[in-house]
Amino acid sequence: LTNKYHIWASTLDKQDVDVMRDRIKNGANLLEDHVFQFDFLNDDFTKLPLTLQDIINNPATRKKLVIYINPPYAEVSTVIGRGKKGVNQSNIHKKYTETLGTAGREIYIQFITRIYFEIKDCIIAEFSKLKALQGSAFSNFRNFFDAKLIKIFIIPADTFDNVKGKFPIGFKIWDTKDQNDFKKIKIDIFNYDSKLQGKKTLKIVEKYKYVNQWISQYKAENDFIGFLAGTNGNDFQTNNLIYILNRKNQMLNPRGIWISSFNLIAVSVYFTVRHSIKANWINDRDQFLYPNKKWEHDTEFQNDCLSFTLFHSQNKITCQAGINHWIPFTEYVVGAREKFKSNFMTDYIKGKDPFPKIVSEPPIELFGNQKIERTTPLEFSKTAQEVFRAGLKLWQYYHEQPNCNVNAALYDIKAHFQGRSTSGKMNNVSQDNTYTKLLSNLKDTLNILAQKIEPKVYEYGFLLE
Repeated sequence: LTNKYHIWASTLDKQDVDVMRDRIKNGANLLEDHVFQFDFLNDDFTKLPLTLQDIINNPATRKKLVIYINPPYAEVSTVIGRGKKGVNQSNIHKKYTETLGTAGREIYIQFITRIYFEIKDCIIAEFSKLKALQGSAFSNFRNFFDAKLIKIFIIPADTFDNVKGKFPIGFKIWDTKDQNDFKKIKIDIFNYDSKLQGKKTLKIVEKYKYVNQWISQYKAENDFIGFLAGTNGNDFQTNNLIYILNRKNQMLNPRGIWISSFNLIAVSVYFTVRHSIKANWINDRDQFLYPNKKWEHDTEFQNDCLSFTLFHSQNKITCQAGINHWIPFTEYVVGAREKFKSNFMTDYIKGKDPFPKIVSEPPIELFGNQKIERTTPLEFSKTAQEVFRAGLKLWQYYHEQPNCNVNAALYDIKAHFQGRSTSGKMNNVSQDNTYTKLLSNLKDTLNILAQKIEPKVYEYGFLLE
């Protein structure tokens, strides 16, 4: 970059053009006619200097052209705090809107799209998040962008200045003259010390195979005991949106499905699959998928998932919002002062119909096209039994408290001992050492159960190894 006759510089703002031309007058190694104002997403290439147009329009000289672009990583969104409204509007977006689909909401995708269609047979080296390769919203982009992915490695995003998120940034090299429908590739993983940490298989599975389509089969129609929220995101970064509430009207924008005895096991499997494996910067964009049918015949796995769901912190059922159907113990074993308003969960575990009709029918789960009647008590693995034991000690300790609520859920028990801040948010710690120890023991047993479940998550195809 020393020959000023081979260098051009453009910028979006006229003021920046003036600054560069002023620097030329003070010795900058550029030609004044090679500095110009240009909007890559709105201006036609005819606005380029003629000498640069000649190079771009000639396949032979275009091979030697190197272009450095720094597109903004802005995304349009109608959700407050999630993006900039209208930021995706441009001539390129308008020109390729049918081709781009939802991928057009990302500004850098618009840049790559124009390069792909209008600067033919080039090599593109870029770094960005992995959602263009993995995200369900980018299936349209992957349909037309069939350049060959020559090489890719990832690093933690927060190694960049002013980035705090725990997600991967991918450095990718694409050859646009060599068509290759990208399906999977081995990628190198570099850690915070810039050392090779290992490899990971990156595989594309399109939208019709995602986990949220799978869970949508199991919609309950009546006898609701809760609401599974957040079934509109398929990757690890959206796992914090997956939780259980009493009613969907507790949410501003309810997205999810109602829970009943009909779909309790399927919901528990979904909930556990989403929460049993910890998110980290490497798996942050990995997609949860439509599983194979093996899980339908593994009752131990199903019951492990129910156990995990009953005692997990993202189960936010509270007796303050309605009847609590999620107490996993009877009044007798916890030493309750009064009868519970609902014995749904213990009846369900015993194989009884939690909501008996005039003509009693056993609870039924629908797995694919196969109905499975729940007429016998559930049998729990030794690992799950340890979770129940730890949970029981916590419930028993709570029911010893003089001002306890008989129908309290786990969320209520935590709120009782941890209290809330002036803003109403539950405190992270408690001053009660006995409670703290009991809760810690419950978390430990839950983590052990999660480790037992994890291999099945991959075996049954919810995640790809």
